[in-house]
Amino acid sequence: MSKTNESISLIINGLKYKIKVDPDTPLLFVLRDNLGLCATRYGCGEATCGACTVIVDGQAVMSCDISLGAVAEKSVQTAEGMQAMPSHPLLESFIKYQAGQCGYCLTGILMASKALLEKEPLATRKRIAEVLDSNLCRCGAHARILDAVEEAGKFMSKGL
Repeated sequence: MSKTNESISLIINGLKYKIKVDPDTPLLFVLRDNLGLCATRYGCGEATCGACTVIVDGQAVMSCDISLGAVAEKSVQTAEGMQAMPSHPLLESFIKYQAGQCGYCLTGILMASKALLEKEPLATRKRIAEVLDSNLCRCGAHARILDAVEEAGKFMSKGL
């Protein structure tokens, strides 16, 4: 039997999906091409820029470097999932601090930040910078991004 005939189940942004795709297909391509979830960006295709960052079972991962088969039966969060929460502290603080210019890297940075703050809402600025080190931003918004993540963490630590 061909691998392309396998159905793989997973949960994306709280919705259950059964996808019939070669399990070796990178998650990034399944999200964008099969499911139309285009907030997750293709950057380098080599897991070095962070534009494709999503959250899988609470961990920030680069979706260009993980296969669909590796996330079978797991929960995946993409930036589209944050749209259901328009007042999410990260979205609010990124807007407040204008923490993005071109926006290409922004969804990856948001997902990496969300994964961090869900575990460590009061992460230090140094810790935030360490976590976001693998997310490239060429616009020079780094200080505003750090400010935004710090502020969102304060709100998240209070359960807001």
